[in-house]
Amino acid sequence: MLKTVRLTTAQALVRYLNQQFFMIDGQKLPFVKGIFHIFGHGNVLGVGQALLQEDSHLEIYQGKNEQGMGQAAVSFAKEKLRRQIFAVTTSVGPGAANLVTVAGTALANNLPVLLLPGDTFASRQPDPVLQQVEQLHGQGITTNDALKPLSRYWDRIERPEQLMSALTRAFEVLTDPVTAGPVTICLPQDVEGEAYDYPENFFKEKIHYYDRRPATERELSTAINLIENSQRPIIIVGGGAKYSEAGKVLERISEKHNIPLVETQAGKSTIVAGFPLNLGGVGVTGSAPANQIIKEADLVIGVGTRYTDFTTASKTAFDTDNTKFLNINVSRMQSYKMDGFSMVADAKTALLQIESELNDLYQTQYGDLLTSVINNWKIERKRLANLNCNDKSFEVEIKDQFDEQKLANYAQQLETDLFQAAVLIKLNQSLPVNSIVVGAAGSLPGDMQRLWEAKTTNSYNMEYGYSTMGYEVAGAYGAKIAHPEKEVFAFVGDGSFHMLHSELLSSIQYDKKINILLFDNSGYGCINNLQMGNGMPSFGTELTDYKNQIMSVDFTKLAEAYGAIAYSVGNMSELETALAEINKSDRSTLIHIKVLPKTMTDGYDSWWNTGIAEITTDGSTEKFLAEKKEKLAGSFQY
Repeated sequence: MLKTVRLTTAQALVRYLNQQFFMIDGQKLPFVKGIFHIFGHGNVLGVGQALLQEDSHLEIYQGKNEQGMGQAAVSFAKEKLRRQIFAVTTSVGPGAANLVTVAGTALANNLPVLLLPGDTFASRQPDPVLQQVEQLHGQGITTNDALKPLSRYWDRIERPEQLMSALTRAFEVLTDPVTAGPVTICLPQDVEGEAYDYPENFFKEKIHYYDRRPATERELSTAINLIENSQRPIIIVGGGAKYSEAGKVLERISEKHNIPLVETQAGKSTIVAGFPLNLGGVGVTGSAPANQIIKEADLVIGVGTRYTDFTTASKTAFDTDNTKFLNINVSRMQSYKMDGFSMVADAKTALLQIESELNDLYQTQYGDLLTSVINNWKIERKRLANLNCNDKSFEVEIKDQFDEQKLANYAQQLETDLFQAAVLIKLNQSLPVNSIVVGAAGSLPGDMQRLWEAKTTNSYNMEYGYSTMGYEVAGAYGAKIAHPEKEVFAFVGDGSFHMLHSELLSSIQYDKKINILLFDNSGYGCINNLQMGNGMPSFGTELTDYKNQIMSVDFTKLAEAYGAIAYSVGNMSELETALAEINKSDRSTLIHIKVLPKTMTDGYDSWWNTGIAEITTDGSTEKFLAEKKEKLAGSFQY
């Protein structure tokens, strides 16, 4: 006779989460590491009671903002290479609505996270309850329906027994690298507390296996033929290469056959920057060597990349007429992009197959070109490291965008002479070697992809699939939970910091030290560059008050109010002192780095397709529209 155990829906949920494991390459891990929560109307008496009652390994953290704790969960999954996750539980209504951005972030980055928003009554008898929205065209619509288009799998549990099939499907999706992303299970508050006689075997240990899929013989033979018949192949290292841990085999193939490597934001730190043939970031936020060499390539080997517009410079990065594509990806959809040859396989396994079959004597025909571009970049990086207000090359860069008087005004009011690019290189030289750096939005991702030299693998956590402002502090907190033994640094602009920084308090509450490097240029500098670089004047992107005066915010007081240690710096000497101090601290810290506007790096041999007004009163966009038309004429359109 089937043995059963009587549990509430919420108790059954928690018990099930505790029994899920992930197995890859012989390593077994609890798949659900823990749960972030903000209790409120709709989950405190259901999921909250279950978490209190159930004896489990789950680590439980109280969040301060639903989006903040959700972004921490996304970052955690990224740090764990999608092999462990956090669940996130919220109240109904606005608490659930705050998960929309989280789901978008997770979906765009293919990162698994389990979202458990509370929901209104399944019985509908008390309707409309507090925080319930009402629609004329359907009584079953709630706030949580907004999560449908942003979830890989979405379900609503309206009877306790539905939980079993829903969770089975949910974890199939969460543990598959092709479908990895946000899963939403909506929990009506009455159903959370309803009891059911669940089969005991539903709660037995469940192991989800990741079996590395090899390429077929057809795929492998065609791939070998493409490579051996190319003279100048190049490899794009995407996020899929990182999650597959393909770094070592990529290095061997690259070194043996002299094939250069370039990185996407998600793939960066799969291979350390010191590897001789690592040309760095590619595309709109890429470096000169990568963007110069990829134009020379006759074969692009994309390993685990989605070919986003930033990676491909809006599909203008390549020699359209002469470049072929070989795409290695676990996702068949992704492997079809750029009209490339599709190799549907685990990145590491496919590369091992290629390594064993590729002719030992095969060599690329780049000649001295690789050495030349690398040496030129070293000179440029040194120039950027030493930029200052008296540097003539800098004056040329800001011409027509930001006059010198305005720069002087900023320098005086912000009390700084720091240049963003120079500060970033200084930090790269100064932070502990095995540190994890976290970023997401603004001008910093461009500077970091170009200038940050990852000294250890998997040390670069850049959320650039959704580029979510506010991810940085929460992401650092999630990364610290994933790697408590390492120093974690959030690289964040003042615009992003204003958006969301509440999990700084959580890091102090749970003794998870994070370090916030806050680059303050008094506004949204990246978007200011975008508008001024396309014919617009500066409008609505600088932090000015009603008198049109530059606003200055004392971020140190805010951080100290939370209980963090804080410093404010306006020159390199002060920065060095602050860095020395935080290395000795065991508490979360913030360094307020006042940097001058327009002191970030610019694009190197790249172009980005953005919407430009076709009609203006002064014709200021005409030349940019002409450039756009020219660029699009030579780009891929599929």
